[in-house]
Amino acid sequence: MKSSRLLVSLAAFVIFCGCSTVRFDPAAERERLLRRDAEWAAAAAEGKDVSKIVSYWTDDAVVVPPGQPIVEGKAALRTFVDASLKMPGFSIRWKSEKPAFSPDGKMATLQGSNEMTMTGPDGKTISLKGRSVTVWRLEPDGQWRCAIDIWNDPPPATPAAK
Repeated sequence: MKSSRLLVSLAAFVIFCGCSTVRFDPAAERERLLRRDAEWAAAAAEGKDVSKIVSYWTDDAVVVPPGQPIVEGKAALRTFVDASLKMPGFSIRWKSEKPAFSPDGKMATLQGSNEMTMTGPDGKTISLKGRSVTVWRLEPDGQWRCAIDIWNDPPPATPAAK
């Protein structure tokens, strides 16, 4: 009798633990990740708080800007962001879409388009359009942070068909 009670208790414990596992909800995470990315984009567009902008990257983040050296880690990212924001006329805007998640829901990718503006050597505004891919990681504190951030130029426009 004692062993059957122990067995029933053990079975109930296993069932209870199995049922309490949090399941990955792709729809909810999609909205949460896109909202998080939009918050980051707004902070970057505002261009006032370097610490806030940098907080959206993981501590070990890797950023691959076009035509520039790779930037690795928070200290280097802080320097990169600070230097960018100090460029005359600098601003950046982006919009991300198409979230794709790993099966366990702990990693994700986003595709996006961006536009940077700055003042050129002749004093005129330069606008650079780009496209991006970011890799996001769900951190232990429950926040999505960007681990890999890469962007480049879009392909040249094709002439209209005649």
